[in-house]
Amino acid sequence: MFNYITWTADPILIDSFIDIRWYSLMFLIGFLVGYKIVEKMFRREGACESWLSTLLMYVVFATIIGARLGHVFFYEWEQYSQNPIDIIKVWEGGLASHGGAIGILIAVFLFSRFTTHKSPLWTLDRLVVPVALVGGLIRLGNLFNHEIYGHATDLPWVFSFIENIRAWQAGYPAIFSAPSHPTQIYEALCYFALFGLLMWMYWKKDAATRPGLIFGTFLIGIFVTRFLIEFVKNNQVAFEADMTLNMGQWLSIPFIIAGIFFIIYAAKRPKVHIDYPNRFADEKK
Repeated sequence: MFNYITWTADPILIDSFIDIRWYSLMFLIGFLVGYKIVEKMFRREGACESWLSTLLMYVVFATIIGARLGHVFFYEWEQYSQNPIDIIKVWEGGLASHGGAIGILIAVFLFSRFTTHKSPLWTLDRLVVPVALVGGLIRLGNLFNHEIYGHATDLPWVFSFIENIRAWQAGYPAIFSAPSHPTQIYEALCYFALFGLLMWMYWKKDAATRPGLIFGTFLIGIFVTRFLIEFVKNNQVAFEADMTLNMGQWLSIPFIIAGIFFIIYAAKRPKVHIDYPNRFADEKK
């Protein structure tokens, strides 16, 4: 019998009157670090400091609402249409990254329209850098939740997850999955690598002088990764069993095409000049 890791991590980091879960902690770390990264970008380029808090508010709400509604409409509409009050029960699980992506895009368009009065690409080229980091951290949160793992395999780095995680937390014996692909780790590593690439592009290669290049690279990096890893990942809902490509793969294709478009767009357009005053701009009255 080959060796494998029996994963028994508790999803709850601190058990108190308000549970602190690893998943929530990963979200929080991602948003805090992301805020600091965007803050340095805004300072470097002389943007208004007040834009930061506005953008954070837009992105936090858009991510949660978009990811929740994405799961509801893309994966389990039949269930939630019968029990609409359950849609707001985010703490019970059920977030879709494609929905989160759509939510962020809508938020950026609103932010650009009402706050920066710049092209949405200006915001997207900067925002997606820390979003790649957040994506990796969220997948680590999925690892602690014993969810979104892959098919059974005999590879040497496989994990056996607790299938009845809520019952196990309530004191019942754990039921372990067959040794399976830890697809959460696969995705997290790919997203962290993408984060490093985007940081290098922005800080070392001045890629922001070609609007759309960083955003297009992000879309391809995130969604090609998602598309490929889905081949070894368990389906999230039953109706995907009869699909040649599952829902996550079909939803990834438009984002991949958009990424290719933006990279071509950026390559064909002339570079833009960016001043780097390394201070926040004075607020407009």
